[in-house]
Amino acid sequence: MIDLSPINIAGHTFLAVTVLLPKTTLLAVTSDKGYIMCGALDVALLNEKLKDRKVIAGRAVGVRTIEQLLNAPLESVTYEAEELGIHKGMIGKDALLKMI
Repeated sequence: MIDLSPINIAGHTFLAVTVLLPKTTLLAVTSDKGYIMCGALDVALLNEKLKDRKVIAGRAVGVRTIEQLLNAPLESVTYEAEELGIHKGMIGKDALLKMI
């Protein structure tokens, strides 16, 4: 099952994506500029092999719901996210607000 839901954070609308897979769930919340995602996101791949794409993204691990993703500290972020002031340890929803 795939669920796409708009969510509101501080008056801004983001899109929450939940993909139920066998034995795991993929979670992401996106803005027009970037996104945060569960541990399935490979930040090293984005920073190294896909660096020319300039992806703005952050990764939180150990989350099982969108609410947890929004409130979890980011475990890693892309170089482009750092350029926007997003850093490791920042809470997911705070990072999203820097992506508007």
